[in-house]
Parts: sequence; structure tokens; C-alpha cells
Amino acid sequence: MSIRPLDGITVVALEHVIAAPFCTRQLADLGARIIKIERPGDGDFARGYDTQVDGLSSHFVWVNRSKESLTLDLKQDSALAILKRLLKTADVFIQNLAPGAAARMGLSPEVLQKENPGLITCAISGYGNDGPYRDKKAYDLLIQSEAGFLSITGTPETPSKAGNSIADIAAGMYAYTNILAALLQRGKTGKGTVIDISMLEALGEWMSFPMYYAYKGANPPARNGASHATIYPYGPFKAGDGKTVMLGLQNEREWVQFCEIVLENPLLAKDERFDRNFKRNDKRAELLEIINACFSKLSSEQLIARLEKAQIANAHLNDMEGLWKHEQLRARNRFTEVGTPNGPVAALLPPGLNDSYDYRMDPIPAVGEHTDSILKELGLAEADIASMRASGAI
Repeated sequence: MSIRPLDGITVVALEHVIAAPFCTRQLADLGARIIKIERPGDGDFARGYDTQVDGLSSHFVWVNRSKESLTLDLKQDSALAILKRLLKTADVFIQNLAPGAAARMGLSPEVLQKENPGLITCAISGYGNDGPYRDKKAYDLLIQSEAGFLSITGTPETPSKAGNSIADIAAGMYAYTNILAALLQRGKTGKGTVIDISMLEALGEWMSFPMYYAYKGANPPARNGASHATIYPYGPFKAGDGKTVMLGLQNEREWVQFCEIVLENPLLAKDERFDRNFKRNDKRAELLEIINACFSKLSSEQLIARLEKAQIANAHLNDMEGLWKHEQLRARNRFTEVGTPNGPVAALLPPGLNDSYDYRMDPIPAVGEHTDSILKELGLAEADIASMRASGAI
């Protein structure tokens, strides 16, 4: 088997729900060993969110493959001592506890790096480790709201959240890239790095286009459902068979093609009401009547055929079944299987094709599945492990 980029890297993760687990799963995809610390009994909260995947939680299955589960009750000294022993030789420590919680357990970067100078520590929180919002509770929807995401998403009447955990995903991605950068830096300096990831700052970065659009008090982008806020026509349109087709124009050349080939109305391209994007954006209702008069006579497939002929970007409005069955993903062999405590399930391979290695796609662990093996690796005797289990420390 070829060498993966993070083979030999050990990550200890005091993690739950999405942001940190999403980060560490991607590190695992590249070969890192992830030791996931869970509470004895129920484990990560996300294990109990639903039972959609053969009895397992959809959230948990998504972000926890290829990990080892170690149960520790960190309120007990014997369990906390195990965690500290692991961190003496680990490469990365990631946690998404409330700010200050890790430090109160003696797990601050300053303390840990005295024992292990090369340790990279990463904390993920809603608002960061200082500032007036430091201790404010932060869930994905709340961060979407604070970051202004809801103000630009939805219909004119109704602000709407993203359908997935976009703030958690943003934070997880920046934790992932920061850790990769810290590993590269450590290769040059030999020293660890302290990383502080804020969900608000992560999603705030992704909000930079609407922030700049509203620069110096200008009007922000309007909420337009699935349509583009500032470009038209760009969004969902109904075909005559009742199905929705997404399409998008980017420039005036495409507008001419759209009029001539899709609408079969070349004179419209020169109509002064619509000959520039800002005019089309201002007169959406008028233009929509013209577009609908044409599209109502076409099936969705006929409409897509015309759009393809005109080289106008377009897409089907897929649901989740459509994504599972997507012919492009199937043609590129992007699905595989991973093991779970309830048997194998389908899994989408990580983004990015490369010719150097295969992604690691190992099973999703049961709660505490690797507890005994990790403790034995640390040198604990059977009697010590039994004692910890009897006290509820593991």
C-alpha cells in the first residue's frame, strides 16, 4: 500500500458533534491516527441524533469513520491521567469544548507543550478564546444568524438557514487547513503551534462577498430564494412538465446566446430594457414573463437540451435520491463502503482524485471499541483496566 500524507501522525480528539469531528475525519482520510475521546456509555452526543443509517446517526456516520474510540470519564483522575499520557507523545490535540474548559482540566496549550514541545493544539469554539462573546453558547444556526448568513439567504419574506451545518463545516475546514499548515511549519521549526478557530470568523470569511457588496453602508444583496441576488436570469425556472431547471448567465455574450437559441427570440437580445445585467436584474418580473412563456412549452429535458446547445450553464434540481444516484459521481466511481457497528454502509470518497495514495476509509467505531487496546498500548495491566471500568472511569 502506498504511503499516505499523514501516516504516522497521531491526533487526540476531545470532540463532539460536527466541527471538530469533521476536521479530524479529514485528517484520518489522509492517514492520521485519530483517537476519539468519548464519554462512557452514550459517547458523542451526535450518536443519538437520529437512526437514519441502518440504526446509526447520519451525523455520526458522516464524520467519524477511520477513528478509534476511547471512553474516558474525565471527571475522574485516573481517566484524565490517561488523556495526559496520550498527549505527551501525540502530534495534534484538537478539542471543541467550551472556552476555558480544557484549561480547567490542566489541558491548556502552555501546560501541554511543556511536556510535548512539538504538540499542535487546536481549539474550536463559537466565538474564539477571548472577547465579549467568548462564553456565549454557540450552535450552528446561531452562528449563521450572527454572521449575517440568514440575512441574505431565503425569500424576501422569510430568512432561511442553510440545509446543512454550514458554520460547523466552515470551522472544521479551517481547523483542518490550519493543522496541515502547522504540521508543515513544525517540520521546519520543530515546534508546535496553538490554533484558535472561531465559527463566527470561519463563516464570516465565507460571507465576504455580501460584506463587500454592502461596503460602507451600501444596500446588501437581497434575499431571492434560489435565484442569484444580483445576476439575472440565474436561478430556478419551471419547465412545461412541472420540473425545475437551474440556469445561470454570466455575461452579455451568453445573454445573446440565451435569446437566440433558448428563447428563439433574437430581437430580445437588443431590447434596451434587458441589454445589460443590471437592467435585467431591475426588471426581473417583466423578463420572467417572457421566459415563462417560452419555457412552459418545453419539457425539462428539452429545455436542458437548448441550454446545452447555447452553452448556458444549467443543472437539474436534485433531491438526496438524485445525489445518491448521480450519474457523474457513479461514472467517476466516487462511492465505496465503510464498516459500521451495524454492518457496511455506502460512503462518498473524499473530494480530490490523486495518483499517489488511496484515502483511508476504515470503519466507524462503536462507543469505546478501542478502549482496551489503547490502554494496553499505554502499558496498563488487565487488572488496572478492570478497576477503571468498575469505577466508571472508562
